[in-house]
Formats: sequence, structure tokens, C-alpha cells
Amino acid sequence: MNKFQSLNQRAMRQVLVAALFGGLTAANVLAQSAPTDTTTNQAPTYLRDIQPIFMGNCSRCHNQQSQYVYNWLDYKTAYSDRWEIRRRIWDSWQGTYYKEPMPVANSPEAEELTAEQRQIVRNWVDAGALQGVPPPPGAAKSKAEKIEIGRHLFMSVCAACHQPSGRGLPNVFPPLAGSDFLNADKNRAIQIVIFGRQGQVVVNGMKFNNNMPAFPFSDQDVANVLTYVYNSFGNSGLEVSPDEVKTLRSQPPAPITTPAKKSDFE
Repeated sequence: MNKFQSLNQRAMRQVLVAALFGGLTAANVLAQSAPTDTTTNQAPTYLRDIQPIFMGNCSRCHNQQSQYVYNWLDYKTAYSDRWEIRRRIWDSWQGTYYKEPMPVANSPEAEELTAEQRQIVRNWVDAGALQGVPPPPGAAKSKAEKIEIGRHLFMSVCAACHQPSGRGLPNVFPPLAGSDFLNADKNRAIQIVIFGRQGQVVVNGMKFNNNMPAFPFSDQDVANVLTYVYNSFGNSGLEVSPDEVKTLRSQPPAPITTPAKKSDFE
């Protein structure tokens, strides 16, 4: 054994001792010791690969507001539940586990979740369920760039409920297309994306009473997706900036009120 190998083994023993006796979790050890460069580490990580899948396909049920199921938008919770996640998303889908597959069959999320995404979740668990690091925040974008990036974010996260057309689902998820509620108050819309929303709202004269989770979006993400929505589906054409999102994130959520008439904001 050469000196280099001996030093490597000694370092590994120190990490294991710290994990066992220093109060570190296995996830922290793996996350701290794993390389973050995607060119040298092909194992999926939670923040880079898994959280976006959960936001787009699992968050309607598995969110911070849920009372009966785990919040998979939180890494520690998802890590603790990782083997059941693998069994339900992969094994049940393959017919090798007796419980119902997730997402629930025939749901919008089940139709959108691809075989490749299921494999990524399986591989993430098998590789140790690394946390990783979030992708670096993007620089400020032009309005056109925000719209294009926001479109991809909307289609991967928001369209499962609000539909790619923005028309929502009658009596279930409110429409974003030509929405009087959305166009009446930009600050309120920003805060709903930041903080989520529970309870009844009236949109285009129709009542909706459902749960919108708070997604772990960055300020730039919120700006991008809302700029896309405001410039699509017959909406008002407004632009949202990351600075606006940052300011509203530090304020308490505004109360939800009946929207103004469309003529009030034209």
C-alpha cells in the first residue's frame, strides 16, 4: 500500500467516525464528500435533478401543506422516505411492488412523468440519495428571455394543474388564461407563487377551493414563470423582476380578496 492510498483510507475512516459519533447524517456525509461538477459525477442529486421532478409531478400531494403524506419538496423528508419513493415510483410501476404506483394512475402527473424521469429517481436512491448543490442562479434576463425560460418552467411544474393551455380544470384548478384574479394584482400573484395558497378564490366568476403549494423557486424562477404567464393566454403583458420578488418575499402574504372587475385594470 502506498502513502497516497493510506492517506485516503485514513480520511475515509475520519468521515465515518464523524458520521457515527459527531451527529452527522449519512446524507450530509454523502453530500459533503460528493463532487459537485456534473462532468465528473453523473449520479443524480436532489437539488439538481430530483426536486424539479417532484415539483412538476408530485407536489400537488407531497408539499409542505399536506397533512397526511410526506413533503418531498424538502430534502431531509425525501431522503428519509427514499426507499418508499423508489418502490412506489419505480417498482410498483414495473409491477414488482404490491402498492399502487405513484403518481396515481390516470392523474395528470402520471401522464406527464416519463420513464426517463422514473429512472432518474431510481438511480438517485440507488446512488445514495445525494443532496448536491442547487444550480447557480441565472443573471437578470431580458423580457424575451424570461418568457422563454418561464415557458419551460411552467410546462414542467405548473401545467400539470393549470394545463398547458392555461385554462385549468373546471371546479378543480383555476384558469390562468384571461384571469381577472391574476391580472388585477401582480403583487398578490407573486406572493401566491412564493407562499402558496389554501382556500377559496373566485376566478372569472367561478369558485375554486384547492391547495397550491409553495414551490422552492428562486426569485429569478418566480420572475420568469410569472412573466411567461402574464405574456401568454391573453393576459396583460406585465413583466416581473427578481427584485420585486425579493421585496415581496420579505413581507407577509396579502389576504385573498374578490378580484376587481376586468375593466378596473384595462
